[in-house]
Amino acid sequence: MPDYAAEARYLARHPGPVAGVDEAGRGPLAGPVVAAAVILDASRIPDGLNDSKKLTALRREALYEAIMGCALVGVGEASVDEIDLLNIRQATHLAMARAVRALGTPPAFALVDGNDAPALPCRCDTIIGGDGLSVSIAAASIVAKVTRDRLMRELHKSHPGYGWDSNMGYGTEAHLAAINRLGPCLHHRRSFAPIHKMLGPKKPAESNL
Repeated sequence: MPDYAAEARYLARHPGPVAGVDEAGRGPLAGPVVAAAVILDASRIPDGLNDSKKLTALRREALYEAIMGCALVGVGEASVDEIDLLNIRQATHLAMARAVRALGTPPAFALVDGNDAPALPCRCDTIIGGDGLSVSIAAASIVAKVTRDRLMRELHKSHPGYGWDSNMGYGTEAHLAAINRLGPCLHHRRSFAPIHKMLGPKKPAESNL
């Protein structure tokens, strides 16, 4: 289970708040990528924080409410257009930077899940598997996942044919079948291989001459 050891090691050497940073939605074929930054109060850490993927949807929702009630939280996202323009890696970094900037109190340091350090408005370090090691990153993973799932359920209301209320935009067999049947919509990532292949090569523009 994650703990507060990584945060405590930094705080023992430097003053200033430490934020955990994580994202949700790198892999789906539709919807934005969402990142969260969370600064926990060491005296009010909710019980049961863990990698969001290891929690049930019901438990994630309960922990989300607990985190929002006792921590400083910033959320950022990068749109489908930004993903297609920049690539998913750069768009994820952009969402993370936006999440850190959205915190009410600027952190002195950030712990980021993974091994690819983004350009943040503060110093940072990466932790592979950080959402299972650091409670701050685990909290960020929960906030990012719940926020994105809620967003995809809202998008499902206007685009019900793709099943986003259950697949959250991931490339499930049912989702791929729906894209083949209905075609991609404006919320699909056209730079991702399955969508790109379905659209096929662009035809050259016709001459006006």
